Amino acid sequence: MATTNEREAPPVSGLAGSGAVSALLAVGMVLVYCGERVWGAGSWRTGLSGLGAGLVVVAQALRSLRVLRAQGDRRWIERRALDGMMLAAGALFLYFLQSDVFAFAFGGKLMVAAWPKLAVAVQVLWPAMWLCGALALVQVELSYASMARAPQVETGRVREAFLSGLGLAAALVFAISLAYVAAERDKRVDLAYFRTTRPGEATRKLVRTFDQPVAATYFFPAGSDVREEVRGYLEDLARESPNLQVQGLDQAVDPAKAKELGVTANGIIVFSKGGRREQMQLGLELEAAKNQLKNLDKDVQKRLLQVARPGRTIYITTGHGERAADATSDTDKRATIKDLRVGLADLNYTVRDLGLAEGLGADVPGDAGVVLLLGPQKPLLPEESASLVRFVDRGGRLMVALDPEAGLDFKDLLGPLGVVFHPQPLANADKYAKRLNQAIDHTNLVTNSYSSSPSVQTLGKLRAPVILVGTGWIEEVPFKDRPKGTSVDLAIHALPDSWADLDGNFTFDAPKEARRAYDVAAAITRKREVPAGAAPAGNDEGRVFVLGDSEAISDGALMAVANRYLLVDPVRWLSGDDAIAGETSSEVDQPIAHTKSQDVVWFYGSIFVAPLGVLAIGWFATRGGRRKRARPGAARPGAEPGTPGSKEAA
Repeated sequence: MATTNEREAPPVSGLAGSGAVSALLAVGMVLVYCGERVWGAGSWRTGLSGLGAGLVVVAQALRSLRVLRAQGDRRWIERRALDGMMLAAGALFLYFLQSDVFAFAFGGKLMVAAWPKLAVAVQVLWPAMWLCGALALVQVELSYASMARAPQVETGRVREAFLSGLGLAAALVFAISLAYVAAERDKRVDLAYFRTTRPGEATRKLVRTFDQPVAATYFFPAGSDVREEVRGYLEDLARESPNLQVQGLDQAVDPAKAKELGVTANGIIVFSKGGRREQMQLGLELEAAKNQLKNLDKDVQKRLLQVARPGRTIYITTGHGERAADATSDTDKRATIKDLRVGLADLNYTVRDLGLAEGLGADVPGDAGVVLLLGPQKPLLPEESASLVRFVDRGGRLMVALDPEAGLDFKDLLGPLGVVFHPQPLANADKYAKRLNQAIDHTNLVTNSYSSSPSVQTLGKLRAPVILVGTGWIEEVPFKDRPKGTSVDLAIHALPDSWADLDGNFTFDAPKEARRAYDVAAAITRKREVPAGAAPAGNDEGRVFVLGDSEAISDGALMAVANRYLLVDPVRWLSGDDAIAGETSSEVDQPIAHTKSQDVVWFYGSIFVAPLGVLAIGWFATRGGRRKRARPGAARPGAEPGTPGSKEAA
């Protein structure tokens, strides 16, 4: 029995061939382009553009004739070709509509003058329409040509080609539009991991306190990537105060100003106030300066402190087995405080030692801004305790960080200050930091419970957990026994399920051990008494910060961000700089630490679990596709009626 295709009329040939019609359209488009863009005026423009437009109209008429004469699936294909041609011709019409041709022919105004917004929309629309029509038509013709001598045509194949042309045109339009918008907006986006730090809260607060002009002058050549990073940071910071004056110069172009500031090359930032100057070297190449740019906020804050605030002295006591920058003996394996000394220097403090040899037994030196007593293993002499108490009475500032392992309560020092230290290590069986994977880890307390004391304001704002390695606990003296004018704020608390490990077995033993929120830090203030008729001088109150664990601010613990603020916040509060307390920004990569068991999970997960998951997804996807293709009676896309795989044949 004959099929529909066997009875179908033979394809049209001659001038009306599909490829010839599309070629005629292409010639017309080229002539219009030459007339409008190559000549652009005069008789040549009129002749070429008119001839080209006429050929486009003829091509449209021939294609419409082919649609009427074709039968079956060939008619469907001819219609798709006509669709592409109509899109291209419509784009040509829109072009003439917004050009001077339409205004000249009908005696009206140019569209750009009468309707400027519409003119812009048409100018954007007609190239997109032309691209969609041209690519769709090319794809249809290529697909149709491959089936020119076939006994039957595959509409599904042509449909895919038509849609592919439209999709490719849409992708090109999107890419061109994106490139245009990006060029017009002129915004640079760095998709790499590197990012220059932004001004942190502490640096912004510092700039707001400036009561006199401070200049920040950066020397870089024009076009330098490092210059742009520095400029963005400093201009952002300058918005905090009119007293921070930012200026960018080139050392080769402005040698006089560079010489005045002591600059001999580019790649340098100079901070100056009056006769004080501090320089910061960055370099000119971005790759070489990346590490410094990640810590830019910290380095700028250090220089601003050196320029804007006078240097102050911090004394660290010695002679009682305190923690030191280096191990004092082979038997002392405790963590050192080298990083603490470096951090204090970054805050513009001069760090000196204070012991009996430096006069602690008689009095604290007059230039002492703050005195630190960190982890003593031996008791203070009564004279030394008395010197420190007198220092606080006259408005001095003292930080005491103790360790319960020493078994000392330092009653002579802390009693007159209104608190009692209990050298009993606290433990917690649920919330602790693992270090040795043994029961002793229960004494590595983790807590984010803080009071509203300004001595821990950044910690309180961040609610960041600090790590306390074997901390003792602190109790305030009853109010009736408290020295006059003394106020105690218990600033940091252990979590409620912690207990004092009285027998040292790291296990909770009721009823002799009790669970509660023990206090591990105290901020103490004492009003300074000024004799009648005497002029007040110095601080109006003494301040003391007592911490039950000195290891929490040692080198190992200061790697944790919260523990760094456990040092910085109290020191700033003691120095009277609590108004500039806050976060310091940094973009330095923080290492990701895993336990041994977590490393095992990540290893086997990446080696076995992830690949097996991908294989499983692929197996299910391909299996579902095979089932769909193998289903009986399923018609092939584009199958002719009456042929195998069509609905009629089924």
